[in-house]
Amino acid sequence: MTVELKGIPAAPGLAKGPALRWDPRPLQILKFIPADLHAERTRLGDARQNAAKQLRELAGQVASQIGETEAALFEAQAMFLEDAALVQKAEAAIDSGVNAEQAWHDACEYFASQLEAMPDETLRARSADVRDVGRRVFEILMGVKAAPTLAKQSIILTRDLAPSQTAVLDKSKVLAFCTAEGGPTSHTAILAKALGIPAIVGLGDAVLDIPDETLLLVDGTTGILASNPTSELVADFGQRILADGEKRQREHELATQPALTRDGHRVEIAANVGSVDDARLALQHGAEGIGLLRTEFLFLNRSQPPDEQTQYSAYRTILDLMGNRPVVVRTLDVGGDKEVPYLDFGHEANPFLGYRAIRISLDHPDDFKAQLRALLRAGAGHDLRIMFPMIASLEEVRKAKSLFAEAQMELRNAGRKMAEDIQIGIMVEIPSVALLAERFAREVHFFSIGTNDLTQYTLAAERGNKRVSHLNDPCHPAVLKEIQQVVHAAHQAGIWAGVCGEMAGDTQAIPILLGLGVDELSMSPRQIPSAKQVVRNWPLLEAQELARRALELDNARAVRQMVGGY
Repeated sequence: MTVELKGIPAAPGLAKGPALRWDPRPLQILKFIPADLHAERTRLGDARQNAAKQLRELAGQVASQIGETEAALFEAQAMFLEDAALVQKAEAAIDSGVNAEQAWHDACEYFASQLEAMPDETLRARSADVRDVGRRVFEILMGVKAAPTLAKQSIILTRDLAPSQTAVLDKSKVLAFCTAEGGPTSHTAILAKALGIPAIVGLGDAVLDIPDETLLLVDGTTGILASNPTSELVADFGQRILADGEKRQREHELATQPALTRDGHRVEIAANVGSVDDARLALQHGAEGIGLLRTEFLFLNRSQPPDEQTQYSAYRTILDLMGNRPVVVRTLDVGGDKEVPYLDFGHEANPFLGYRAIRISLDHPDDFKAQLRALLRAGAGHDLRIMFPMIASLEEVRKAKSLFAEAQMELRNAGRKMAEDIQIGIMVEIPSVALLAERFAREVHFFSIGTNDLTQYTLAAERGNKRVSHLNDPCHPAVLKEIQQVVHAAHQAGIWAGVCGEMAGDTQAIPILLGLGVDELSMSPRQIPSAKQVVRNWPLLEAQELARRALELDNARAVRQMVGGY
């Protein structure tokens, strides 16, 4: 009997194959009275060093195969192993007569439990990272391996996947990921999307009851998983897979062509990147420019901020690679879920509403100007555009522009070559900017709408919280109304407006964004060929009518159902 489960679409694509349940059970921690306490401390120290080495090697693999943005996660995990409080607690337990395995377990559980007790969902979610890192050390201490050996191509069913578990699986044998828990912005979803592997999350406990070898049909675009399908369903799904493969092949063949609607309206399709490797991947997939260059890769995992020359070299390499294509660079965006060791964020009840992004930059004007000078120098001879993140007020824009002018003057006084006629823009992530978009439009050259944050702030639904993940959908009419206001204000002022959040690469959302008049869509490089084809499939007038109807609906589900009916 065919059983269908509905989950949350996490990574698009179709997959057919046998189920393989993976239940990473808790390790049975050894407990004994050690004869040599010094030897136990040495064992733990060696295991931590080996774990850190593994994580940094894994970060290198992920950086080359996926991108440095995703790889930063494993670098951050490696830093957990050097946390003084964690190490001191474990070593103090050893000194009291506890063996290394039990001491490390107790220390990790202590800090993970403290994080779980925090009121902020983001901090609570970090408890999983502590346990993930802790497990890696246990495996080394106990000589065990947690990742399954895949004998054949399979669809992985599991409760949830830690990032390191996802990354070490043999990708050639993974047809799809299906998890009982997790949300669309979970580490599993991010890695699966970057790897091009279909994924469904949030399927519930029923997915864990499916026996191994059960034939499954996975639709990562709709979030539907079918088990024990009928022969008719299998045949129909097989045809869909063939058609999808042919479609993707055609899309890749046309990837370098512009995105023109059926009636000739052009939309610029750009890429979100966080490294030189990402930029190369973007060009391979047909990016017409970079719509979001995340600069955090230069700042994370350092004991002090990178100097101006280090930044200049990194920016210049990417700009040279992109040639005369436009490159929109976001100034430093840390805080929230991205911490840097040399900044003391202190305890915040809700980091996403706290000290982050432009708020930090304006509080550290010398560091901010160093980044701006590096960008100005690197942008000489290129189409460089700079945008400020997490803007909430006109005062912030004006202060940031004033510091930008100071950076320009400092370079002129030093006789340094730099980019001229720079476009300055802002990220539209906070509802206050959308509501007053016509005033902000008089201050800048462009808007880039960060729909990830705009959605969570508009709907008061944190994107990392699985309990409210069903609310966090940028196709909600309230978010669409904000986008409409921003685009209208931009065009009235003679400036352009783009979208650089996950919504930009969402094939169901693209026709609506097209109808709302968005000028540029920036997304993960692998999403570009499909996004361009979606644009080509729509006449502009029909997309405008679709957007008008979407704004009249009551919720995101209704909007997506309407789009799916076209």
